[in-house]
Amino acid sequence: MNKHIKKVAVIGSGIMGSGIACHFANIGVEVLLLDIVPRELNDKEKAKGLTLQDKVVRNRMVNDSLAAALKSKPSPIYHQKFADRITTGNLEDDIAKVSKVDWIIEVVVERLDIKKIVFENLEKHRTPGTLITSNTSGIPIHFMSEGRSEDFQKHFCGTHFFNPARYLKLFEIIPGPKTSPEVLDFLNGYGEQFLGKTSVVAKDTPAFIGNRIGIFSIQSLFHMVKDMGMTVEEVDKLTGPVIGRPKSATFRTVDVVGLDTLVHVANGIADNCKEDEKLELFKLPSFINTMMENKWLGSKTGQGFYKKSKDDKGKTEILTLDLDTMEYRSSKRASFATLELTKTIDKVADRFKVLVAGKDKAGEFYRKSFAALFAYVSHRIPEITDELYKIDDAMKAGFGWEHGPFQIWDAIGIEKGLEIMKAEGETPAAWVNEMVAAGKKSFYSVKEGASFYYDIPKKSVEKIPGQDSFIILDNIRKSKEVFKNSGVVVEDLGDGILNVEFQSKMNTIGGDVLAGLNKAIDIAEKDFQGLVVGNQAPNFSVGANIGMIFMMAVEQEYDELNMAIKMFQDTMMRMRYSAIPTVSAPHGMALGGGCELSLHADKVVAAAETYIGLVEFGVGVIPGGGGSKEFALRAQDLFHKNDVELNVLQEYFLTIGMAKVSTSAYEAYDLGILQHGKDIVVVNKDRQIATAKAHAKLMAEAGYTQPVKRKDIKVLGKQALGMFLVGTDSMEDSNYISEHDKKIANKLAYVMAGGDLSEPTLVTEQYLLDLEREAFLSLCTERKTLERIQHMLKTGKPLRN
Repeated sequence: MNKHIKKVAVIGSGIMGSGIACHFANIGVEVLLLDIVPRELNDKEKAKGLTLQDKVVRNRMVNDSLAAALKSKPSPIYHQKFADRITTGNLEDDIAKVSKVDWIIEVVVERLDIKKIVFENLEKHRTPGTLITSNTSGIPIHFMSEGRSEDFQKHFCGTHFFNPARYLKLFEIIPGPKTSPEVLDFLNGYGEQFLGKTSVVAKDTPAFIGNRIGIFSIQSLFHMVKDMGMTVEEVDKLTGPVIGRPKSATFRTVDVVGLDTLVHVANGIADNCKEDEKLELFKLPSFINTMMENKWLGSKTGQGFYKKSKDDKGKTEILTLDLDTMEYRSSKRASFATLELTKTIDKVADRFKVLVAGKDKAGEFYRKSFAALFAYVSHRIPEITDELYKIDDAMKAGFGWEHGPFQIWDAIGIEKGLEIMKAEGETPAAWVNEMVAAGKKSFYSVKEGASFYYDIPKKSVEKIPGQDSFIILDNIRKSKEVFKNSGVVVEDLGDGILNVEFQSKMNTIGGDVLAGLNKAIDIAEKDFQGLVVGNQAPNFSVGANIGMIFMMAVEQEYDELNMAIKMFQDTMMRMRYSAIPTVSAPHGMALGGGCELSLHADKVVAAAETYIGLVEFGVGVIPGGGGSKEFALRAQDLFHKNDVELNVLQEYFLTIGMAKVSTSAYEAYDLGILQHGKDIVVVNKDRQIATAKAHAKLMAEAGYTQPVKRKDIKVLGKQALGMFLVGTDSMEDSNYISEHDKKIANKLAYVMAGGDLSEPTLVTEQYLLDLEREAFLSLCTERKTLERIQHMLKTGKPLRN
């Protein structure tokens, strides 16, 4: 199906509809967002003398909804200017405009009668061949298209986005009885390639895949928490990051999503899945009914499982609901011996065997919860899907799990999982026992860099489809390893391109990482054509190893610290001035040194969800790995485009001084970190390494030549330095910054001005690097700086003096 999506219509502008509209705008698509016409004036409209016929009134609902979405945090849009791609209107005056769009997405209230009326009206104006889909989270797809034309039904299906549409990757596609296979194939590919989603084709069953398993998991815990006498804090401690789940874990997640939303889906499953062997679990426990009656629905009502409160001194405190007394109390710290055993295990997958072997309440909890989950997902095949990997994909993309149920089962061991299930009174589906009896010992396997799964109908191992456009580092790390030390693994991506993958904690940059980067460049210059620096961890890099810097500074080992900073600078310069093209692939947090590395690469292929910036001010220093130098250089490169050179330099100075971090890769262009015409953004992070490889290969084949080192950097000297010093004096006098903040800012000013030269002068990069290193080292002798670094090491948060 050769179709191009240039314009979409989103019908319904609520939280979900506006979020979907924003995400299409994110990827460059023109959007028509429509909602109903108000039936009465509000007080503001009455005061202005408006009538129900005024356009501002008729479009009030859609405009208010979109405005609220654009102000929400986290933002649904990559860049505020992208909102210009959205045109608003109403379903009476503007419905005819749907004839000009390529895809209509219905996102109205979850009532079948209303949806059918909307579809009837849309069909009067829809052009044949236009895609039309519903974002329903549970209404059977076959009911919605009844009575519609053959062309409508052929091009109709469910497309279930998860909220928030920008951030959650799951995109469920649910065919109707007459949906064309070509339509399904198109949407599957479009969701992955353009929307950056994990596309999963699901069967038309209640709650589809993600919510069916996700709601079961939560409902199972609701019942278990009472049976085991556990607290809300204990469950959230056990179901958060320790098992690769979001920090919000279980109960905080319910508070954010809204208890009423969860109850609505759970009731829908209970009403429509009478053959479900775990039907009783979908019935609400008494404490949930009480919360619903009290309207303790979570964040939207100000209280749920948690509640913000202020004590007599006005200090905010987070209270927790006691599920026995149904009263709020101060939070209690949850700790378990079993969790202590996992603290030295970095890989989440390696923790599961330890967790289920625990001898305390935590071990019992994990055995019970995993036994129930494994049994349930095994019985959902073939009801909700024929392929087990789709269940794992749905849970990872829709609920933020690092590992899906079958992957967790593999990590524990299939036979060990069966043993735990038997002990807990759970029974797996027959196909699991048949698979084990046939000698298959895992649900997944890796062969020649590709992932395979056990195909239940075929009773054989098959390649998971759709991998050809991805490079999965986990799959190639061992077989394609070229070099390894404690900080990095260097892999051969094929076609003459190497990849450097950081392996340190939080991908911090220390001595081993720098040594690994230099070794990778050595190898690439000798035997390869290009180098990518990328990984598939949650974050690209949180920056330099500040613990190492702290220890050197405390021990007053300034010669060693000077050498360490120089090694960092020299390595960044090698990224820029090597004989082969270098490509950085940042994603997630790319802070401090992670940002500096990207600043020095020949090209950046950034994931859309990249939060990048120079944040060194937060620990009392300036960027010391070439970041201060680079911003001075980039500012001067813009001098010829701007008559007021000081203003250009000041913008770059403030970006560092205010520790600005982009909230998306697109905002990084505004900060001067990414460069238009050179760096690119990819929406689907799964494609990032493959895309970076392709660009490195293209640059090499185009005849890459090692750049000539810069000797033409114009610095403004005392002219700029004076301006900066006056500004920092003024900010200190007005108590906007502290004395120590001023000292850091003045050091940065000295570097970016090029020192106290009497007139504008052309200098080399090395000149600026030397100034930068000198300033960095001098700040490391400050007691206030050491206090800030120590605070950051203890809390993970910057300290402002």
